[in-house]
Amino acid sequence: MDHTAEFRRWKAQCLSKADLSRKGSVDENVVELVQLLNGREPYFTTSSCAGRIILLDGDINGFEVQKQNRCWLLVTHKPCVKDDVMAALKKANGDAILKFEPFVLHVQCRQLQDAQILHSVAIDSGFRNSGITVGKRGKTMLAIRSTHGLEVPLSHKGKLMVTEEYIDFLLKIANQKMEENKKRIERLYNCLQHALEKENITNARPKRKSKTKNKSSYTRKKERNPEEAHSKCFTEENVKECENDDALGISVTIFPED
Repeated sequence: MDHTAEFRRWKAQCLSKADLSRKGSVDENVVELVQLLNGREPYFTTSSCAGRIILLDGDINGFEVQKQNRCWLLVTHKPCVKDDVMAALKKANGDAILKFEPFVLHVQCRQLQDAQILHSVAIDSGFRNSGITVGKRGKTMLAIRSTHGLEVPLSHKGKLMVTEEYIDFLLKIANQKMEENKKRIERLYNCLQHALEKENITNARPKRKSKTKNKSSYTRKKERNPEEAHSKCFTEENVKECENDDALGISVTIFPED
């Protein structure tokens, strides 16, 4: 079976499966983005989260807060208020942790060039922790994610270790991050639409034969560079964020496969 046919089989199998996430459905703020990608032949999404504020209870294992085997006291994909957190904290028996987890999206791509297009769009949209994984069977996965998370311990062995004033302060920060998260998702959707439309136009044009027979490998790679095939989708909000970043472009980070 050729790679394209196998990719189509993977896509059909993935999209036909039931949603096994805790929520059981795609988050409202990313439905259109997920539908946009799944409607394109070279892509399909395997998991997503629009961003959330959660309160976990349990024992801290070393320096990491593991969500497995912990009690979820509170989870919301919308701005959170102090009263909800204080009510949830009354149920805590261990070490309660308040977390904000930003948007994350995993996309399987038909080939590396398709992943590079999405990677470039993700970086330009503010998701600077995005990267590509290439598996042994040729599976090319793109993880779109950012670094503006938050993780703060609130109680120890059921005893509250901070003041209500401090919890109110933390929630203001978490809610601000939630709002920024929403703006980045909207920016990603708009930039992705622009990039995919431009890709369709580029593919529809007849390819011209090169007059030069022997070109260096560097020149050929440069012509295939998705950065030149897709103009960067900057807005006034993210130009300042990007202007001091040395990692602009489509320099792809390859993460080892788990």
